Amino acid sequence: MPTSSFNVAPTAVPCPVVESLDAILPEEPLLMMGAGPVPIPAAVAKANTIVINHLGATMVKVISQVKTMARYVFQTHSKWVLGVAGPGSAAMEMAISNLAWEGTRVLSIKNGFFSGRMAEMGRRVGAQVSVLEVADRSVAGLEQIADAIRRERPEIVTIVQGETSNTVWNYQLKDIAALAKAAGALVIVDAVCTLSTMPLAMDAWGIDAVITGGQKGLSSIPGVSLIAFSDAAWERVKGRTAPNAHWCLDASLAENFWHNAGYHYTAPVSGVLALHEALRLVCAETLEKRFARHLKCSVALQEGVTALGLQLYAPKECRLNSVVGIEVPPGLSPGDVCAHISRQHQVEISGSFGLPIVRIGQMGEQCREHNLFRTVHALGRTMVDLGVKVDLPAGVAALERGLSGGK
Repeated sequence: MPTSSFNVAPTAVPCPVVESLDAILPEEPLLMMGAGPVPIPAAVAKANTIVINHLGATMVKVISQVKTMARYVFQTHSKWVLGVAGPGSAAMEMAISNLAWEGTRVLSIKNGFFSGRMAEMGRRVGAQVSVLEVADRSVAGLEQIADAIRRERPEIVTIVQGETSNTVWNYQLKDIAALAKAAGALVIVDAVCTLSTMPLAMDAWGIDAVITGGQKGLSSIPGVSLIAFSDAAWERVKGRTAPNAHWCLDASLAENFWHNAGYHYTAPVSGVLALHEALRLVCAETLEKRFARHLKCSVALQEGVTALGLQLYAPKECRLNSVVGIEVPPGLSPGDVCAHISRQHQVEISGSFGLPIVRIGQMGEQCREHNLFRTVHALGRTMVDLGVKVDLPAGVAALERGLSGGK
């Protein structure tokens, strides 16, 4: 008789019968042209199929190269680059929860959904959060910000570079950071949709923490993100007296894996390898060329949309290039447009948190000419199908002129 045995009884929960992914996914892959995630290059997709020892010598080399490449993309000499097993919001929470705690004075410049999220994270760790509310489709004036800093005396100022929810670009970020630094405050910047799509110079602009997600400008997979701390920010992280309530997001514990080749938790190995390849492709292209490609493609898209006869949501002076907002014509909802363009043209675009707009992304692999022609045509045909009068030939022609340099 065996030394141990057990009786096999029927399971209380029956085994389900489900469809395979092949049966669920559309026959033609969807072109991801919304506010993220974005299409990923073949090298990134291949890396995401590989699993290696997360504490082995190969991973140590991969991590070292990820940090080196990330410093170039962040434009920082700081040692303190870390990966985050989670979306850009997890990197955001790592920044907030490590630099703010009970009683910390935080000023959050809020001009949309995601800047408001940073304020909420501050409140949840017990910080004294003051919010500078900015009107929709606009940015805060420098004097308005200076007044708020004088009044609130913040230890930390939070701001997004590109507010994807309403497609507003905080184009005075460098000057805002200078105001905060002059008052002795640390500056946390959400660059989830802007890093590698437009200039951001962490060291030169005096920014103390920059967060980004893998699934936008970097064209990596969702779920693995990056954060960089300045030396001043890291000193605050290491000098806190109460431990971070978030164990997984404790930067002091994460240092053990990302800088000491030790154990924190099992790293998302495949995702880190994908991030490595995404960063390598950014470095191969160079930031200068990448910025120029994004600007050219986004402006051409905006011209194409306008020539269709549709209205862009954000004013030109503060319009974000990496995510373009388009007003939905009267009588339609964003859901109507998104559902039709997906179902009939296999192109995915985004709505936006209750605003009467749809959003088209221009991040990373979205900024390719063939993607733009397909998207503008699909948007125009969708409007025609839904009863909106647009000039589709004019839209495509304007896109072509923009991409060919106006010739």
